[in-house]
Amino acid sequence: MAEIVTIGSTPSPDAVAAQPAASGGLDVTPSAVKRIRVILAKEGISPEEGGLRLGVKGGGCSGMSYSVGFDAHPRERDNIFTFEDVRVFIDPKSFVYLQGMTLDYEETLIRQGFNFINPNSARSCGCGTSFSV
Repeated sequence: MAEIVTIGSTPSPDAVAAQPAASGGLDVTPSAVKRIRVILAKEGISPEEGGLRLGVKGGGCSGMSYSVGFDAHPRERDNIFTFEDVRVFIDPKSFVYLQGMTLDYEETLIRQGFNFINPNSARSCGCGTSFSV
């Protein structure tokens, strides 16, 4: 991946204005959709076939960490969400922890990166890159 992605928990105005994730699925704010589109183009990944991959892995100071990547194709058992022309892939095990969350993208003078607004997170670390349920 060509870009460093930071993760936090402070929602941007786009995230605050976003509706809750439909049917407990996933919501992606307009600013996140725009950024995903830009990164897919930089990575040379076709939006018709590829997309953003979200996941959860063990580790971090709170027990679990978010993972973000880009794949040229979804995997066989992925949950696939479409927002405008952008697709998001989440494996079934990660979806248990990410269901109902909102993905936002924030760009300020101090920081830029994706924010996970996760209703399943009971606690997160100070830097916002790990959480527990």
